[in-house]
This record gives sequence, C-alpha cells and structure tokens, in this order.
Amino acid sequence: MEDGRAASQPGSGSTEPGGGEQISLHNFCGRLSEQLVHFHAMRLRDSLFLWIGEAPQLSSLAVAMCTPRDSIPASTSLLGDASDSTSNCLAQRLASKTKKQIFVSYNIKNTDSSFILLVENRIKEEMTAFPEKF
Repeated sequence: MEDGRAASQPGSGSTEPGGGEQISLHNFCGRLSEQLVHFHAMRLRDSLFLWIGEAPQLSSLAVAMCTPRDSIPASTSLLGDASDSTSNCLAQRLASKTKKQIFVSYNIKNTDSSFILLVENRIKEEMTAFPEKF
C-alpha cells in the first residue's frame, strides 16, 4: 500500500494455556521508505513482546517497564550489541504509551531516527486499529 500500511497477516489469533489468561498473537507488516517490515506482537498478561524485522532472526532484545519512581520507563538490553540502543529506546517509548512491560526485538539494519519513527508510527496505527491485540 502506498501509505506504508499493509493488511494484518493470517496467523493472528489467541490461545488459552491451561485455562489461564489468553495469549494474543498478531502479525502485520508495512512498507516503510520502500522497505517491507514485518511485525509480530504477542500480548501476554500485563506485557507485550514485539518483534520487528525483515528476515527471521533475533539479533537484539530489550525490555522496558514503567516504575512509580521515575517518569521515564526503566529499560535494559537483554540480547545483542549493547551499543545499539534501538530496541531499548523503542521499548521505552512503547512502555510509556501502554503502561505495560514491553519486550522489543528490532532486527533491521536501518537505525536512522526518521525510519525508526516510521516503524513506531506503524505500530501505533496498529495499536489503534486492534487495541485488543496489544
């Protein structure tokens, strides 16, 4: 699509393990600056795992969560190059927006701030369109 949005992909659904809270899976994609970006969101109880990438790999992982003592969510890198703060920063911004614990895995070579803003805006569009998935 020309505006960078693409339809949600098949495979979205939810499962209910052992009669507990539902785990919601949601896949979507977008063409951002002529680049096809895939998103995989897994909503857990009080948290969200968000994978962003071009190919099936897990090269970075960060987590962020709001704390009662600070207006900026606490975050840390769990996997990958510690000098690349892209997953960390994106997790912080999404934790601030959702007030949930957010795990982000950003697996795209393009770490330009304007491109990351496009990625973040695409996520927010999807959150607005399908709030039950996040």
